[in-house]
Amino acid sequence: MSGAKSKSLISIGLLFNCLEMIFSANTAPDIPVIDQAYSKLSSSITVKWRAVPGATSYLLTARDGDSFIETVVTNSPGTVTGLKPATLYRITLRSINSGGKSQPSPFRKAKTVLAAPILSVSSPSCDSIAVSWKAVYMAAGFSVSLVRSDGLGRILKENTTNTSLIFTNLDPGTLYTIKAYAWNVNGIPGDDFTYNQRTSPNAPADVKVAFNREALRAIVSWMPAEGALTYSVTASSGLLKLKCNTSSASCMVQSLRCGSEYYVSVTAYNDAGSSKPTDAVGLKTIPCAPVNILIEEDEPGHLLVSWSSVNFGHYYVVFVKSDDGLEVHCNTSHTQCHFQSDCGFTYFISVFAYNKAGQSPLGDVFNYTTAPCCPSDLRAVFVSSDTVRVTWAPVRGAELYQARAADRSGVVLCNDTATACTLSALHCNTRYNITVYSFSEARGSNTSCASQYVATAPCSPEIKNISKEALPVIIVHWQSNNEEATYIVTARGEAGLWRCTSSGNFCTLINLPCGSAFSVSAIARSPAGQSLPSYSVPLETAPCCPNDLMLTQVTQSVTNISWSVGKGAQTYVTMLESPKGQAKCHTLQNYCLLGCITCGTNYTVSLKAISETGLTSSCTYQGYSSSACCPSGVKLYRLGNNGIRVHWRASDETINYNTDLHGSKGNFTCTSSSDLSHCDITEIPCGDVYTVVVSPVTNKGPKLTFCPKKIYSVTCSGSSVGMVIYRGKSNAEQHI
Repeated sequence: MSGAKSKSLISIGLLFNCLEMIFSANTAPDIPVIDQAYSKLSSSITVKWRAVPGATSYLLTARDGDSFIETVVTNSPGTVTGLKPATLYRITLRSINSGGKSQPSPFRKAKTVLAAPILSVSSPSCDSIAVSWKAVYMAAGFSVSLVRSDGLGRILKENTTNTSLIFTNLDPGTLYTIKAYAWNVNGIPGDDFTYNQRTSPNAPADVKVAFNREALRAIVSWMPAEGALTYSVTASSGLLKLKCNTSSASCMVQSLRCGSEYYVSVTAYNDAGSSKPTDAVGLKTIPCAPVNILIEEDEPGHLLVSWSSVNFGHYYVVFVKSDDGLEVHCNTSHTQCHFQSDCGFTYFISVFAYNKAGQSPLGDVFNYTTAPCCPSDLRAVFVSSDTVRVTWAPVRGAELYQARAADRSGVVLCNDTATACTLSALHCNTRYNITVYSFSEARGSNTSCASQYVATAPCSPEIKNISKEALPVIIVHWQSNNEEATYIVTARGEAGLWRCTSSGNFCTLINLPCGSAFSVSAIARSPAGQSLPSYSVPLETAPCCPNDLMLTQVTQSVTNISWSVGKGAQTYVTMLESPKGQAKCHTLQNYCLLGCITCGTNYTVSLKAISETGLTSSCTYQGYSSSACCPSGVKLYRLGNNGIRVHWRASDETINYNTDLHGSKGNFTCTSSSDLSHCDITEIPCGDVYTVVVSPVTNKGPKLTFCPKKIYSVTCSGSSVGMVIYRGKSNAEQHI
């Protein structure tokens, strides 16, 4: 019985266990108990509790008034997130299993910590960092710490109730790490905020400026500044500022101006900002080339060169090079220099300014040509009673000569490039003042040339009457105003020749044969020369015109005319006429030298054959054209390594010109068309001296030889050609 009872009790116990298991599996777990609730971050609260048997998870709830946030966690501790900073929450906990949720645990109060301050950081100077932030809700104070990011040095920490502070005495150009957090009235710290900030760089040291005067630029160098990423160089001159930027320790400032003073400073930059500019380093550039250069020949033989002063020009050097290669110079701190000069030279003048920076750039090179020298060896020779031929020696610098014969009634002029002139149609029995002036295109005339006095031959006497006192005796009367003249009367015929001499106004011819035809004439003689004979009286028959007449141009202004002898003629009057004037000659010969001929002009040619008795035959011939004028302004230009261009001013655009170059290495010729005033010659050998003549092309006959010659030397210099030009026989030179 007792055994049965025991078995019954065991069965009942097993039943209760099974029922308990079934009941426990279908009911919610026990209510958990919160041991601790705290906040380490401003957006979360962490909760700790003891585990509840049978619970598979837990529901954390943070309630703030009517709002709440729930989070399911599996075990302790658990954290509810998404909360507001500095906010007091009621925290409850419920255990969960398959049977459901337990009742909420008794609440615990917990407050989230303060939010982190949001920093604004800058480096106002190379040794400081400024930190500022907005106020943090519920914050009683703030802690800010700073340390070098590379770990060197000590940590700087500041507590403050303000919302900004400045750390000073820092290293320039260095990266620092800043950490800041807020704390509440209980001293509990909130979230922290970390920021990396670099200090701005220090100003670069040891700034040096090297000036390049040829390129007008400066190289600025310096010692690199710690932490600097880039540099900016500023060169200031008044309102003008020139800049260059670089990441290295030097920079080139270009486009500097001459005659200026610049102040150069360097600023370093990094991501924090800029350093202070360095102390300015002064830079004075080279002076500008002097301007307003004036060249005057204040008196013959003295040149005065003056100019305007330039900024920062401490002194000046004037170089004067003559066309014969001789060079002189003058150093002065003033703005003018005096030089000696010679007539007929071309001087090339340049002025430079100097200071400690160097020499100014090359400015304009001026040339000044002095007046040509006065002709020397002046000689005047009469070729007839009214014509004198004047010759002289060539002089330096002369391109044209003018011979002047002046008396009280007027002036007779002759212009020629040759060193001789024929002055015709002079007044007989007259004292002339003869002067030869030299001219150059660049300077004009030398007006200081001396004169020479020349008296013309006496005037021809005029036979007024021939009276026959007896058959063999004839008294010839004449009229003349000559002074100190002796007269000779000549009777010429088939039978012979008779003369008589007198210092009065008549003389007697005796022993003349009868039955003859005579020509009676008279001449006058004086220390100055002999006049042309008077007209002969009478002339039974008029003389014959010469069959042949030839004209030859001797120089640009002189023409020689010759003709065959006309039977019965004693004297001849030749005349060339054109709208521009006339030239004539009265002579006993069958030729005449006519001066004052205009080049490039068509003339009508006439000749008068005059018998012994004064009967005249007028003869006409084919017209005559004087040669075209020689060109003026002949200049030469370099075309390339071995080419030149000969350029001139044509007297007539319809005329072709021939250019001849003669040298030891060859002769060259070119002919321009009528519409061009230049001629090009290529591949001319260098290292030789050439004679150049530019003359009009003639339709017939030989080339003209009286146009001025130019001599120039073609020198070899590397691959280039240098030329020195000598103008004519006067040796005036021009550099090209």
